[in-house]
Amino acid sequence: MSKSPATQARRERPLSPHLSVYRPPITMTMSIIHRITGGALYFGTLLVAVWLMAAASSQPAFDWVNWAFGTWLGRLILFGYSWALMHHMLGGVRHLIWDTGAGLEKHTASKIAWATLAGSVLLTLLIWVAGTMARGAL
Repeated sequence: MSKSPATQARRERPLSPHLSVYRPPITMTMSIIHRITGGALYFGTLLVAVWLMAAASSQPAFDWVNWAFGTWLGRLILFGYSWALMHHMLGGVRHLIWDTGAGLEKHTASKIAWATLAGSVLLTLLIWVAGTMARGAL
């Protein structure tokens, strides 16, 4: 039994918008990242709580947690946590600006989204440079 031309035509139609053609706008991307960083902050805040509990319990526990956070993996996680915190904070400021009715035009919203990304990277680097200088490592 042969297939009808209508059935065959339906199967050959491309999906729209196709993922190889569609480029997500920066505002959508920043919204998704804002949600992801919000979730990541739950994990990072648990690490802060572990550090505080270790500081309150005993010197050996505190030394162990400081050692773990001082490893390359610990520092990478802390760096990611501080970036997530800065990005989520600036994303919140972006939403506060939008709540006032300002910056909702497509071009302005895109500029604010790019500023959020650039600002989060810059603030994270400044925090880490300042922290490194305060420890006297530089």
